[in-house]
Amino acid sequence: MIPALGLVIGIVVGVLLQPEVPLWLQPYLPIAVIAALDAVFGAVRAVLDGIFNDKVFVISFLSNVVVAGFIVFLGDQLGVGSQLSTGVVVVLGVRIFSNVASIRRHLFNA
Repeated sequence: MIPALGLVIGIVVGVLLQPEVPLWLQPYLPIAVIAALDAVFGAVRAVLDGIFNDKVFVISFLSNVVVAGFIVFLGDQLGVGSQLSTGVVVVLGVRIFSNVASIRRHLFNA
């Protein structure tokens, strides 16, 4: 219940305050969101498997965001930022879909 309440509060605060993302941070934000979603779906899967650990979730969440952001930053420095961004999105997308498939199997036995 607490995570759902935190999500609702975060959405309301974001809508009311309408924060602006600095221009230099804009290429990294979508990658960070996808990395965070990967950690969240992994946590939901772990809860359904009965192996959830809050410390593992926090470390996974932060490390996913930092590593994905670093890979995109490195790509920008090398001049291949869009290619590495695409690679990060593909890898994390595969993980997200894998976790969603596992969640679906748990919930619907299908």
